[in-house]
Amino acid sequence: MTKILVLYHSRLGSVEKLASLIARGVESIEGCEAVIRTVPNVSVTIEADENPIPESGAPYATLDDLKSCGGLILGSPTRFGNMSAEMKHFLDSTSPIWMSGELQGKPAAVFSSSSSMHGGQESTLLSMMNPLLHHGMLIIGIPYSEKSLSKTSTGGTPYGATHVSGSNNQNPISDDEKILSIALGKRVSKIAKQLA
Repeated sequence: MTKILVLYHSRLGSVEKLASLIARGVESIEGCEAVIRTVPNVSVTIEADENPIPESGAPYATLDDLKSCGGLILGSPTRFGNMSAEMKHFLDSTSPIWMSGELQGKPAAVFSSSSSMHGGQESTLLSMMNPLLHHGMLIIGIPYSEKSLSKTSTGGTPYGATHVSGSNNQNPISDDEKILSIALGKRVSKIAKQLA
């Protein structure tokens, strides 16, 4: 079974919903299993520790989750055109894996959500690719053969799946956003199986 790690941070739930759709795409490919994980919140109080088990949602990711994955799909809300501090904090802890090269040659993709159409989704996706490239991963996007990519008036980019949530997180995930999220999960799974 090829395990695809769907690793995300979600503050208001939109990125978590995208992660579920991506996982559905992963598991639609025979022989592939989605492993859904999240990262702990970062406290502004230095002494504060996050409970080791989240109150709800996916379990927190560990370095072992990264080591054992056949592919990685990374998601974060857009924060001023960049990934969240929580996701960056987790990625900064992956130096031991970088040193051992355990992610080299594995496929990786990214996804995000922002409140507005021009909220920096693409720069967020690009910022999340940087550490993956340093790990030697193979970046996978969404090709224009996915018809929804050309017709979407909501989220979705060739860099990865996205969602436009609205200023009060009121927008449901659109049909195009759903299609592109599932397609991204399928694409990473297919490539991971070919590389395995």
